Amino acid sequence: MPKLPSISGERLLRALKRAGFTELRQKGSHVSLEKKSPEKHYRTVVPMHNVIAKGTLSDILKQAGLTIEQLLDLL
Repeated sequence: MPKLPSISGERLLRALKRAGFTELRQKGSHVSLEKKSPEKHYRTVVPMHNVIAKGTLSDILKQAGLTIEQLLDLL
């Protein structure tokens, strides 16, 4: 299993949009995203920081239903 990359909030936001997420709103430095699919409804919040903490990135991937490999492909 590959390691979690060290990425910015802006880069993660672009990757999630490529995965089909749409931006709902932004409050301060946090952007809310959602993705509706026939089997599940995904929601997550991305902090627009220079570097997202590894634990935060891991939680965002779980909420988004993505694996590390899928994220790396989207980057």
